[in-house]
Amino acid sequence: MTYTFFDFLQLIGSLGIFIFGMKIFSDGLQKVAGSKLRSILKGMTKNRLSGIVTGFGATTVTQSSTTTTVMVVSFVNAGLITFIESTGVIMGANIGTTVTAWMVSIFGFQMQITPVAVSLIGIFFPFLFFGREKLKNLAEAMIGFGILFIGLEFIKDAVPNIQDNPEMFAALDSFTGFGFASMLLFVLVGTLLTLLTQSSSAATAITLVMLFQGWINFPIAAAMILGENIGTTVTANIAAIIGNVHAKRAARFHLIFNVIGVVWMLLLINPFLNGIDYIMQQFTDVGSMFDATEEARAAATLGISLFHTTFNVLNVILLFAFVPAIIRFVERIQKDKDKEGQAFRLQYISGGLMSSSELSIAQAFKEIELFAKLIEKMHYSFSGLFFKKQKKQEKFLKKIEKREQITDNIELEISEYLTRISSSNLSSEANRRIRSMHSMVNDLERIGDLYYQMSKTFEDMMDLDVALPKEAVVEVSEYLDVILKAIKLMRKNMADLNGQGISLDKAIKMENQINATRDKMKNAHYLRLEEGVYTPQAGVIFLDYITRLEKIGDHIFNVQEALAGRKLKTHSEMLVGR
Repeated sequence: MTYTFFDFLQLIGSLGIFIFGMKIFSDGLQKVAGSKLRSILKGMTKNRLSGIVTGFGATTVTQSSTTTTVMVVSFVNAGLITFIESTGVIMGANIGTTVTAWMVSIFGFQMQITPVAVSLIGIFFPFLFFGREKLKNLAEAMIGFGILFIGLEFIKDAVPNIQDNPEMFAALDSFTGFGFASMLLFVLVGTLLTLLTQSSSAATAITLVMLFQGWINFPIAAAMILGENIGTTVTANIAAIIGNVHAKRAARFHLIFNVIGVVWMLLLINPFLNGIDYIMQQFTDVGSMFDATEEARAAATLGISLFHTTFNVLNVILLFAFVPAIIRFVERIQKDKDKEGQAFRLQYISGGLMSSSELSIAQAFKEIELFAKLIEKMHYSFSGLFFKKQKKQEKFLKKIEKREQITDNIELEISEYLTRISSSNLSSEANRRIRSMHSMVNDLERIGDLYYQMSKTFEDMMDLDVALPKEAVVEVSEYLDVILKAIKLMRKNMADLNGQGISLDKAIKMENQINATRDKMKNAHYLRLEEGVYTPQAGVIFLDYITRLEKIGDHIFNVQEALAGRKLKTHSEMLVGR
């Protein structure tokens, strides 16, 4: 045997180059897609059929079914889509992942792609330094494409030669003579190979290389492909461990759906492979793919790609009508044991970073929207203090205190998440959005602090038995109504944000109204002091409310500026909205 440990290290290194190229290729494609990828994902919520198309499209863009399914699990965990809506996307991802097999089998085995790959790197490499943002992203994708196929060529060269290493082939061949048991064994091998590489694309490439080099035959390669279909579900199930029950259900559905497909295919494997062989013979002149000739092995790589695609398409067609039954089964085995325990937790970013920075930023922004909703709840709780009985007031005070602690945690976790996104290679637009989101999170947390500080002032007022006159309470109530309108405008602008910023006209008018109300209340305050309507102590409390509410208005306007992507610096700019 001539195969040494150093040769084995070259094989591992070649595999690393292939996976590295696949990652660069995938990241580049996702950056090129940008907002288009988000548009694709919006199609998830229509129906199961559109979900299949969405899953296929997203996997074609990301070049990884694992990426798509982990993304889907994160979205289900976030509440962006429901568990039922995710099922169509998962089925579509199974079909989309077969595109990689076709790409590898056509470019990697049917033509000399290495000179083209090196030329691509030479053509696009300069654009990494001199091109525009979109051109840089395209260059990154094309360089990844080139590295991918250079890695594949290295893998082909690093796989042991059969003639020089007959002992290794004999050892492997000894496992192929047990009929159906051998098929089951290599299904397991395919599953383990996917787990080791953490990429069904890499596992598929290795399978195709082994087939091309003659280490395994056509049926064994098909069995490994079936195992890789199971192995690709494991990453999503791992990602779902820290997710909620709906995320777990989406991951379990993917596993069960693929296992069912593998089971029925194994029962029909021989006639199915004969059918694939017959179809391939109609389009090639190399004879049967079951033959051991070099030409037959090359054709067999295309045959495996056809098998992979046909199997996944048929699996979706056959099981489409049974999806509701599979869903019920999944819900039965993955029960919702903690419906209340998830009330106060991050919903959108608890599953970690997404496969693309664009999607990670979108998730973080959804979390900020939820943060703004929590601020609105704090506003209602504080407003209720002035008009409810003491028992209700105590409940509101506890709610405000608890929610203020939550705002501190949310600020910390979102900021950490945004910092992690920033560590990757981002476009200038993505960096701008992250800076704006850092600013929004800080302002929202300050608003939460201000409501808590006002609630403590109200608590002191209760303990000291200090009462504001009726007209002062009415003025505070009216000011709270103005602030509420500003909060609602802020939340509306968050929901309407299209990535290009918002108009500040309404926000400027609202900020001017807040300032005008503050001035009016201050004048009334000083007049009451002069007339002795309330004590200096009550006056200090009233002035404290005015000052803090006006600061809340300032922070709300800061959030609006961050949403708009610009900062108003002069007083004259603020007067435009008057």
